[in-house]
Parts: sequence; structure tokens; C-alpha cells
Amino acid sequence: MVGATFALYIGIAIWARAGTTKEFYVAGGGVNPIANGMATAADWMSAASFISMAGLIAFMGYGGSVFLMGWTGGYVLLALLLAPYLRKFGKFTVPEFVGERFYSNTARVVAVACLIIASVTYVIGQMKGVGVAFGRFLEVDYADGLYIGMTIVFIYAVLGGMKGITYTQIAQYCVLILAYTIPAVFISLQLTGNPFPQLGLGSTMVGTDQYLLDRLDQVVTEIGFTEYTTAVRGDTLNMFVYTMSLMIGTAGLPHVIIRFFTVPKVRDARSSAGWALVFIAILYTTAPAVAAMARLNLMDTVNPPSGQSLAYDERPVWFKNWEKTGLLGFEDKNGDGRIQYTPSNETNELKVDRDIMVLANPEIANLPNWVIALVAAGGLAAALSTAAGLLLAISSAVSHDLIKGVINPNISEKNELLASRLSMVVAIGVAGYLGLNPPGFAAGTVALAFGLAASSIFPALMMGIFSKNINKEGAIAGMIAGISITLFYVFQHKGILFVSDWKYLESWGSNWFFGIEPNAFGAIGAVFNFAVAFGVSKVTGETPQEVKDLVEHVRVPAGAGEAGAH
Repeated sequence: MVGATFALYIGIAIWARAGTTKEFYVAGGGVNPIANGMATAADWMSAASFISMAGLIAFMGYGGSVFLMGWTGGYVLLALLLAPYLRKFGKFTVPEFVGERFYSNTARVVAVACLIIASVTYVIGQMKGVGVAFGRFLEVDYADGLYIGMTIVFIYAVLGGMKGITYTQIAQYCVLILAYTIPAVFISLQLTGNPFPQLGLGSTMVGTDQYLLDRLDQVVTEIGFTEYTTAVRGDTLNMFVYTMSLMIGTAGLPHVIIRFFTVPKVRDARSSAGWALVFIAILYTTAPAVAAMARLNLMDTVNPPSGQSLAYDERPVWFKNWEKTGLLGFEDKNGDGRIQYTPSNETNELKVDRDIMVLANPEIANLPNWVIALVAAGGLAAALSTAAGLLLAISSAVSHDLIKGVINPNISEKNELLASRLSMVVAIGVAGYLGLNPPGFAAGTVALAFGLAASSIFPALMMGIFSKNINKEGAIAGMIAGISITLFYVFQHKGILFVSDWKYLESWGSNWFFGIEPNAFGAIGAVFNFAVAFGVSKVTGETPQEVKDLVEHVRVPAGAGEAGAH
């Protein structure tokens, strides 16, 4: 099944290969809004959405809802506040908008740097997703799986550019959404008798009057974990700031923003944003059910209702399969040969990587092999679709914004297209290296990438569209201040980025700024960005009149005032 999907992606890439820079950057600008909405959904729903999100919610409970609220809320922000205006501006890339709006090549270069830092951090998570899925399902080494994934992305991204990536992502969306929802339907039927996982989450379990979430709360609290439905991440301020960081970070993701440059008209940008939200909602309304059911299945496996913990020698086949990947492990600390799964580091004998929960769930539930194969293809589709979008954003920033925009404005279209493809090759190489050797601060999460986009790119875009008075000095100082303070804070506290059960983090916030965790700090960085930009703009030169006119033109809807004029 994995091989069939890869053949499909390569076939599409050969059919839709780019022949011009416009096709390479924005697929020729003629993509249908519904098709673009589907491609945007695949671009945006990464390995983090498919593989990691339900795993995070499974172990964090209610506290994991920040990912649901932040990522979907951010998409609404993007659709309402940024996409239509950027499409009307009519440029290929985010740094190009920043450079033109703030009438400065320096601003453009700073935007390129911020884009590359955020995108490279994000792509590490996609590479890990590729390695995890290959490692388990094709039973190859993590590194070999990564090389295969890099080769597939290389073929369709370098050949097709945005044109090839767009039509490949439509196919990838179909694969990943089927792979996510079919197992969820099976497991919801199995546990609750309800075929709709969204409803199954609030239903009673088969053969009992007990609700699924009540049962889950019971089994986790019996062995000392925090109650699933009330667990939170720190205090209310941390929850709020984390959600805001993910929201504005999502709205500032360059690889998603450039998708709105691929449609013919401004109206189509709004329409494709709405369609994308529909396609995204299918997965995001299913994720909480997948998370709760996966956690319950895991708990019932290692701590059966009989009250006697699972004997290690009697562990099921799925357990043995995942042990081989190193993402599931057992250490017999008390020597009784049984798996003690507890929240305490001193007594817990089971190590579970959160990223395996969605992929392992069909095996835990004893679903048919074809469903397991479909999940493997879906996980790879999610990782590869976003990786391709990120790599295109990086390569276009280098070729279009640095080489053509700053270094050699007179470069021919043929040479620019060659530079784009070479930049893509280098970006794939760097992404592969970081996937094999992930830096410690980013190994477990892509939330940091959202924080970096939130603190640097989103404020610059918002001020560029909605404030005529922000000048080039203010924009440059704001972007540098926002991303610098966020990176500084993350590196200062990089030791703790994720904890499975927040009740047992005794040192929570001991030296953090108002108890705000590192992955949530992007929203604070954005505040610094806005404050510095407005402050510097106040004490430096006024924005030129032609730039103010440009901002006015971008903000006013097409055709406004025409009826009155006649």
C-alpha cells in the first residue's frame, strides 16, 4: 500500500512538472479553490497532526486541547486576516511581501532568515515522522526509512515545484484522511457501538452504562495518573499563552501562506481557505476520540480490568513489534516480571513514545492488516506533504528572495528556475541531516516552530497589512527582537519541553517567566515584536506616501466604491 501511494505521487510529479518559475512557485496561479483547499489541508496537517497530536492528547488529557484550539483557531486567523490581503498583493513569497511593504531589502533578508529558522525547525518533526513510520511498518532502520522518504520528496518536489506539490498533496489528503478516519470508525464501533468517533467519545461503552470518558478517568486515576478530563498544562495563563502562540504561529507559517498565491482571484483565496477548514475539521474533530480510545486501549492492555498487571512474557504481538523500534520499552525495576505502568519515575517500568499511539492503535485494537497498512501510508502522506511544502518555502526564499531579489535582480527565468531546484536539493539534504541528528531542543516537538513563526513572521504581516505607520526600521527591529527573545528563552529552558503527566512536574515554572513554558513563549515574543516595531517607528522616519497608498490598495476590497462612482 505504501509503494502504491509512492508510485501515485511520482506519477503526478512527472505529469505536473514545472516549466516556469510561476509554475514552480505558485503552480501557475490557476488552481481551483476546492482543489487548493484540499492541498492546503494536506500541507497544513503534518506528521504533527496525524501522528503526534492524538498521542499528545492521549497522555495530556484535557491539557492537550491547546493543540486543537491553537492550530484550528490559527487557521481561522489566517483565512480572515492574512490570506485574502496577501493574495491581492500578488507576490510569490512572504519575504517578498515584507521587502516590498517595508521598502527594504534588509527587511526581506531578515524575513528570509526568520522563515528558514522556523521552517527548518518544523521540518525536523516531519523527518522524524517519516523515520518512525518506516521503521515500524517496513521494518527498516530509522535512517534507511528517512533516506527513502527524502528520495520520494526529492523526485516530486524538485521536478514539480508548487505545481507538482499541489496535485500530489490532493492525493496525499485523500490517503491521510482515509487512514485516520477508517481505524477511528472501527475502534469507536468496537468500544461504544457508535460508528462516528466524534459521538463515540461521549457515548457509553458496549455492554455497560459507563461512559467512555468516565471509564478512562477511572483507569488512569486508579494507578495514580491525573484525571484525564481535567488535567491541565500548568496554570490558566500558560494554557492561554500556549494556545495564542500556536494560533498566531499557524497564521504565520510561510509554507501555508504561499498556498493562497496559487488561486486565480482574491475571492478564490477566501473560498479555498473555507474549503480547507472543512477538510481539516474532518481530522481535527476525530482526533480527541482517537486519543481517548488509544489511551484506554493501552491502559486496558498493560493494566487489565482483572486488576493484575500484564506479565511481560505474555505481552501481545503489537507490543513486541513496537519494542523493536525502540519507541516502546520495558525495564523490570522490581524483578517481578510484570509491567508496572505508573506516573512515578522511580516505579514506572514502561516507556511509551507518544508518537506511536496513532500508528499502534489499530494493532492494539486487533484491526485487520489492511487497516494497519492504510495507517502507515497515511502517516507517511502527512509527513511528506508538509515536508514538501516547507522545503518549497525554504527554496523559494533562497532563490526568489535572496538570489533574484537581492543578489542578482537580472537573473534569467531559466537560471532562477535552476537556482530554485538546486536550493530545494540543498534544503532536502539539510532536512535529512537534521532528521538523522535532531538537535535536543527540537527533537520532540514542532510546537517550537510555531512559536518562532508567531514571534517573527505573523506580527510583520499583520503590521504590514493593517498599519500604514510601521516603517522599515520598525519592522526590521521588531522581527529581530521577537525571534531573538523567543530563541533565548527556549535555549535557556531547553531541558524541559514536554512532560507526559503535569501533576508530577514538581519544578513547574520554578524559573520560568510567569510560569510560561518554552514552547508557549512565541506569543510573548510576538508582543515584544509589536512593541519594538511601534516604538522604533515612532522615533524614526515616516513611511513614504506611496507605501501608505499601497497598504490602502491592499486593504480595500476589489470594486469597492464603483457603484457610487456611477
